[in-house]
Amino acid sequence: MNKQQIIDIGRDVLTIEANAVTEVGRSLDDNFAAAVDLLAKTRMRVIILGMGKSGLVGRKVAATMTSCGTPATFVHPAEAGHGDLGMIRKNDVVIAISYSGETREIVDLLEFIKRIGVKLISITGFKHSRIARYSDIVIEAKVEREAGPVNFIPTASSTAALALGDAIAIAVMRKKGLSEKAFASVHPKGQAGRNLLKVEALMRRSRRIPSVKITAPMTEVIEEMSEKKLGMTCVVDEENRLVGIITDGDLRRLIERSGADFLSRNAEQVMTPEPVTIDKRCLATEALNLMEDKKITSLIIKNSNRRVEGIVHLHDLWRTEMF
Repeated sequence: MNKQQIIDIGRDVLTIEANAVTEVGRSLDDNFAAAVDLLAKTRMRVIILGMGKSGLVGRKVAATMTSCGTPATFVHPAEAGHGDLGMIRKNDVVIAISYSGETREIVDLLEFIKRIGVKLISITGFKHSRIARYSDIVIEAKVEREAGPVNFIPTASSTAALALGDAIAIAVMRKKGLSEKAFASVHPKGQAGRNLLKVEALMRRSRRIPSVKITAPMTEVIEEMSEKKLGMTCVVDEENRLVGIITDGDLRRLIERSGADFLSRNAEQVMTPEPVTIDKRCLATEALNLMEDKKITSLIIKNSNRRVEGIVHLHDLWRTEMF
């Protein structure tokens, strides 16, 4: 087998699986919507069942649903009959993944599931199978062919089931109206959570904000900048509204121009008016991009009344390890 033949095999497998996902997507109907509605309303957990490749898909679907704000767990059907059935409670919702719809280990659990009154959603390639007949909602995920040479190895079917699980998880998340903040709260250590951090979560507030009045002498400006250690200070008017900013760079340039006479100035005479600001609801990544674009190390957060609410410094963003 030469190099081109190997590449052709890879492309063929990917094409078959991509087509399978596309076809399953086109076949979605009211059953998909009903499943999403049911899952969005449940106050308990979602239990995922699956054997073999479907079991591996089920573990991933459970992880995705949990990360999207719907508590879910995978229960191995073969272990369920040896005590793990205790994990399934009356108000849970069960999702059974079985392409054939005849998986013995899941079929053996159907009577128990019905007896305790648990709602059952099945993801299967055969809507007239035993598991489908026992289900309250059937989502058909039939594929034209598997990618293997004997049309037997679960490839396209497991890929389609995996994509369908992702579709369910995201649809439920949106149905429940979960926000970026809720998603970030369950990803505190992950890159996804860091990317969704808002400026509000990182900004320095209250007494940690360097600030002087426009009439403040330079000695007071230097003292405030030295105490707060951010290399800058906000300048506010008598109504505490933001009017400007003074940075270390401003002081250096002033000393170069005026020498010792710089101490005779006040904050208003030295400040840079209309400093760059950002809204506290913006993403931290937006703050970082703005700092890089403007070549600055601090951003001021002000409210609609032009009063300073906080300061976010480049070091605050570094600590999140977002870059």
